[in-house]
Amino acid sequence: MIAITGANGSLGQLVVKGLLQIIPSTQIVAAVRNPEKADDLRALGVQVREADYDRPETLAEAFKGVEKVLLISAVQPGERLRQHKAVIDAAKRAGVKSIAYTSMLRADSSSLVLAGEHLETEKYLKSSGLEFVLLRNGWYLENATGNLALALAHGAMIGSAGQGRFASASRADYAGAAISVLTQPGHANRTYELAGDHSFSMSEFAGEVSKQADRPIVYNNLPPAEYEAALLSLGLPKMIVDVVVDADVKASQGALDSSSRDLSELLGRNTTPFPEAIKLALQT
Repeated sequence: MIAITGANGSLGQLVVKGLLQIIPSTQIVAAVRNPEKADDLRALGVQVREADYDRPETLAEAFKGVEKVLLISAVQPGERLRQHKAVIDAAKRAGVKSIAYTSMLRADSSSLVLAGEHLETEKYLKSSGLEFVLLRNGWYLENATGNLALALAHGAMIGSAGQGRFASASRADYAGAAISVLTQPGHANRTYELAGDHSFSMSEFAGEVSKQADRPIVYNNLPPAEYEAALLSLGLPKMIVDVVVDADVKASQGALDSSSRDLSELLGRNTTPFPEAIKLALQT
């Protein structure tokens, strides 16, 4: 059996649905924090089990009879490493053989504030003695397309990335990579740097939005302090704002660009181009 942690999340749901195209539903465990919120997953015929990163006793039960686990990284900065260790420990005790972990692009050398906990999780997983696969996910296209409503309303996108380039891919692309390593042989103890085939600057992104929406959308590059203030004024939590601003600043220094083709090779196809992602977002 294969267990997907955080299966209620956007990435987790895509992985579960993709696995259903390959293996029987009875071989899939949707491990979720709140089973009462997992009716959509339950309707797919998969096993829904409680798996709260903060309650290790639920993890032990969730991993019974499971051979492989996809550990989707926790959300809250500062708490991730502790939570990830709990998952890895519980999986080992339950007899799990392999864990695939959604890390981040170049976690071992990245200057992003998010990299530290990812790298420490990677080290802990390697030291566990379990078979591992490190899926170092790059930036998500949805991080940009998720803001299109505001951009269209104001005629502008804002950030602090300058002319930094984003080798972003879609959430579905990253889910596809996870599905590949979970269901195909030859991935044991491998590390994959996952990124989109073609990078873009935010000015180029705004230009494509303008083209498709048939209205002028500009990219306004702000000093980090101004960008932070703008995001806080929208009601975003400070810990999220800190991560977003840090990512933009580091992107301006090349931290989110990549020439790796690991992702398209795992997918057996090209990654989602950003114009296609924009088109889909504008339609929904």
